[in-house]
Amino acid sequence: MAIAKAERLMNLALCLLGTRRPLSKRELRGSIEAYVEAFGPGNRAAFGPGNGPAAGDDAFNRMFERDKDDLRELGLVIETVENLDGETGYLARRDSNRLPPITLDAEEAAALGLAAKVWQQARLAGAASGALQKLRAAGMPEAEDSYDSQHSALEPRIPVHEAAFEPLMLACRDRRPVVFDYRKATAARPETRHVEPWTLECWRGHWYLAGWDRDRGAERVFRLSRITGKVRSRAGAFTAPVPDVVTVRETVESWAGETATRSARIRLRAGCGYPLRARALSVTEGADGWDELEIPYGHGLDAWLVEFGPDVVVLEPADLRADVVERLRAVAKG
Repeated sequence: MAIAKAERLMNLALCLLGTRRPLSKRELRGSIEAYVEAFGPGNRAAFGPGNGPAAGDDAFNRMFERDKDDLRELGLVIETVENLDGETGYLARRDSNRLPPITLDAEEAAALGLAAKVWQQARLAGAASGALQKLRAAGMPEAEDSYDSQHSALEPRIPVHEAAFEPLMLACRDRRPVVFDYRKATAARPETRHVEPWTLECWRGHWYLAGWDRDRGAERVFRLSRITGKVRSRAGAFTAPVPDVVTVRETVESWAGETATRSARIRLRAGCGYPLRARALSVTEGADGWDELEIPYGHGLDAWLVEFGPDVVVLEPADLRADVVERLRAVAKG
């Protein structure tokens, strides 16, 4: 059984590495002998009357998913691409599965180990752990005890709760266009966006995607928590140049409200809004249970203030107050 599985995995890997276009499950089922022998070529008529073609399809799908996961666990980078007809295909590009010789010293190995801990609470935990195991098997030195003892209390964490994170992270890495439904804070319903993803950034505990919006012909930033439904990959190359990392991060920073161009005055309920108080330029305590704050005002501040609900009242400027009121009305409408 072990030999048969190893042969099946090897044949599946060779098919995925040898193709120039994504292959569907149906095509892989008819191309790999082990699948044909176990389930037939995928033609329902081959089962004959009463032999349960749906059951055969389900069994093949389960085996294929297990085989695909096993190959990924072994280190094969398998891309999932959805064509214009909505059919999902798979391929493993040779350039994505070829690594140059890797040489790391003890400090570099320790830094990788520390970085891998970031993903222990995310869906990438298994991939991070498996990558370290493969590097160690290839000769990567273990972290020195002095480093471990010195930094044993350091446990970095990045919260990842959005289902869109993993497919977008892979799309950024592989430079693949994506399609998803996105609901703006001021909109009652989501709309479809066609995006060339650049990078993901985390600000104030929220994840943002920076990329090129094909429909609008401009760069845009999307908050992952506002992506509804499934992120779907699209074939083809990017149509717009990808900026360098610094430029992209500055774009995310600006759209997340981190770049202030002026200041705003707000009233904040006493004992609330500590993130706002931490950024305040000045705080005047009131006797009526409300404090008055002057805070930096940049793009995206209205969306941030809405998160504090009835604990915040915008005094000025008038355009910020109007934006916050508009967002609150959109939320109230559902």
